[in-house]
Amino acid sequence: MAQWEGVSEFVAVAQFGSFTAAANKLGSTVVKVSRRVSQLEQRLGVKLLHRTTRKVTLTEAGRVYFGQCKHLVEGLENAELAVTQMQSEPRGVLKVTAPVTYGEKYVAPLAHRFLQQYPQVDLDLNLTNQTLDLVDSGIDVAIRLGRLQDSTLIAKRLGERQLLVCAAPDYLAEHGEPQTLAQLRQHQCLVGSVDVWRFSEQGSGKALRVSGRIRCNSGVALLDAACAGLGLVQLPEYYVADRIASGALQEVLTEYRDAREGIWAVYTPNRNLSAKVRLFIDFLAESLAR
Repeated sequence: MAQWEGVSEFVAVAQFGSFTAAANKLGSTVVKVSRRVSQLEQRLGVKLLHRTTRKVTLTEAGRVYFGQCKHLVEGLENAELAVTQMQSEPRGVLKVTAPVTYGEKYVAPLAHRFLQQYPQVDLDLNLTNQTLDLVDSGIDVAIRLGRLQDSTLIAKRLGERQLLVCAAPDYLAEHGEPQTLAQLRQHQCLVGSVDVWRFSEQGSGKALRVSGRIRCNSGVALLDAACAGLGLVQLPEYYVADRIASGALQEVLTEYRDAREGIWAVYTPNRNLSAKVRLFIDFLAESLAR
């Protein structure tokens, strides 16, 4: 068993490039992880990691050792998980993050139904529009909307959303309805956290910079401003569908709708998802598909 000492710690550090992230993943401490890796280097007689105050990188020997050990550690974790899941139902704290409005409208109600099915699971739900680091925050699942940035995370598509441009009938009666994207320059556009709206023109995506009297990082606030007749707004359909149905808002530029975007469950690439995480993601996918 001495041959295994420090191997899991080294593999975790190599995967995440950080002693802190490795300690969080292993449920350990930075001091303990660092000590176990140092002991492993002493036993092997080679330096596996370059350590600086800013980052951790693999040496040439470290790259070779990591390539051989990664699959062994994953195999051991998979074997342990398979056995434990045979004799226990999902349990423990499930840490989830999601954007505020989408989380309130969809994720939270579904998560509550999930807890009713699995009484041994506790929920820690963080609704925020900030993109949290899953490893540093110890998050099991992040719900992300739209286009994903390149990363080492695993993403499962749960559904789709559509961006719509809308305005109050009173605003359109006073200022006219835009018929082309170029005419947006003549209108008050309610700007969110970014001042670029996305469209599709002749089959190609197009990003257009917009401006107006109001800028706000809250979709709910922008929705209220649009309903008050203060300008045009581009928001996902789950913000505006009810207001369009009631007549409070009217969609414009329908022929320029951008392609539908994905709604994703994102998680770290370890591997062997625990039962609670795997079942929760499957539950979300099935529920949102309906």
